[in-house]
Amino acid sequence: MTHRALSWIPLCAALLFGGSALAQGLAEVDRTFLEQAAQNSHAEVSAGRLALTKTRDPRVRDYAQRMVDEHTRAGEELRTLAAARQHEVPTEPSMAQKGKEMIIATLIDDSSFDRRYLAQMGVEAPQTAIPIYEKTARESRDPEVKAFASRQLPALRQQLQTAQTIKTSVDRGASN
Repeated sequence: MTHRALSWIPLCAALLFGGSALAQGLAEVDRTFLEQAAQNSHAEVSAGRLALTKTRDPRVRDYAQRMVDEHTRAGEELRTLAAARQHEVPTEPSMAQKGKEMIIATLIDDSSFDRRYLAQMGVEAPQTAIPIYEKTARESRDPEVKAFASRQLPALRQQLQTAQTIKTSVDRGASN
């Protein structure tokens, strides 16, 4: 074989195995982020829908609807981003996230549910997610994954701040 013919082998292999090459080319840190972010979005949407059925507090209802809307949009963008990289992301929350939701679902008292939902999904979830997004925004090897993480950070911070404000008010009301 000539040198010219040999130079076509990598190109042909890339075309033939393009999808797997893309997935293999995605850094582990980026794959992990895409999976965690997908699970987090599914958990927020699921818990938000639960809150819409259980709460009677209009502030909690508005917050829950916002979580459903914002995390549905973010989840769709994330799936598109992952699919472009031939990477399949989870389609539901993690088992731990499902377990936490089951616990809050069993709370019958409205104010107990509201306090637990706001503490768990409104405060704890973004406090856990924000450092992951910040790290990805700094360290991702994929420029589009990095940009996605960066774009989501302001919304996550705003969600946290809103939840903290509502939670403080709900907590005060429960102690009266």
